[in-house]
Amino acid sequence: MNYELIATATFGLEAVVRREIEGLGYKIIKTEDGKVTFLGDERAIVRSNLWLRCADRVLLKTAEFTAVTFEELFQGTKAYPWEEIIPIDGEFTVTCSTVKSKLHNPPAIQSIAKKAIVERMRSAYGIDRFPETGAAHTVKVTILKDRVTLTVDTSGTGLHKRGYRVAGVEAPIKETLAAALVKLSFFGPGRILIDPCCGSGTIPIEAALIARNIAPGCNRDFAAEKWKFIDRKLWIEERLAARDGVETDSKIYAYDINPKAVEAARRNALEAGVDDIIEFARLDARKLKAPPGDRGMIVTNPPYGERIGEREEIDEIYGAFGRFFRENPDWSLFIITPDREIERKIAGRKADRRRKLYNGSIETTYYQFHGRKQR
Repeated sequence: MNYELIATATFGLEAVVRREIEGLGYKIIKTEDGKVTFLGDERAIVRSNLWLRCADRVLLKTAEFTAVTFEELFQGTKAYPWEEIIPIDGEFTVTCSTVKSKLHNPPAIQSIAKKAIVERMRSAYGIDRFPETGAAHTVKVTILKDRVTLTVDTSGTGLHKRGYRVAGVEAPIKETLAAALVKLSFFGPGRILIDPCCGSGTIPIEAALIARNIAPGCNRDFAAEKWKFIDRKLWIEERLAARDGVETDSKIYAYDINPKAVEAARRNALEAGVDDIIEFARLDARKLKAPPGDRGMIVTNPPYGERIGEREEIDEIYGAFGRFFRENPDWSLFIITPDREIERKIAGRKADRRRKLYNGSIETTYYQFHGRKQR
């Protein structure tokens, strides 16, 4: 059976997520701010959770209708055959978000929606009370300009929780954003990638997972994994394929001036199973040199220098990047930062491409400086 599925995404990454879904072989219905809707069966629910590197969640869309009164919300919600998704012992909660709509009281919306689901299930199962001792099903009611969309979260914990982060540092970048930065750099087989400000190693680890074609979700669980209407063998089959990585001749270097960060990055890479293809070292980014080999790229999320005294150090790092690229004109630089003077500080020229992204709540720009084209 085919379903409408929604992959939610950080603002600015919708096109990246769309390409990932298309790469899995699924038909895109539409792309909107923060989400990509596509068609897929039960296996698609499994595969998209395991393989989407840049999406935040995968939602199962159940209904869409207009509602300006609580009665319309109740009837529209009740009309969906919830018994096809939620079993008789299923646990289900209802969350809500509402924007520019006549129905704007979240607690009331949640209460009405849950009551409607219960009424539908009472009729379907012929009982009045539900034990809710089974698998969790989180129903979300999203109302935008009076248009109601009902979804069930198939992911559970957000997809950025890969399961390999056993050691952390202050202000880590989300795994989904790190993977998107790598994908936007067109890193691939035979290329060299350096992160001179690696922190807990998220960018190098995501690059290694991409290089080895290892599914980012192979070491974690998902809410839909316990759902009764999805055959358990689908999860077994897809997990076996998800762990079947390939050999790669890519070279990845992870540097940081903080020895604790380097050790954290090493531990996380070991947990992710990619420590053997990443070279870790303590290094001041201001002393960065190109490693042996052909052209490569720097992909990094440097400190933003928000504390007193840090701004000068960050500007020195930017200056060092500028020197690096004057000495190595075939290399490329991909850097995410809120600093709007970065083009002047690093390259003295405009970036080849810019993309507005949010790192958490911080508005940033992903600057892409391409190296000299080889003849």
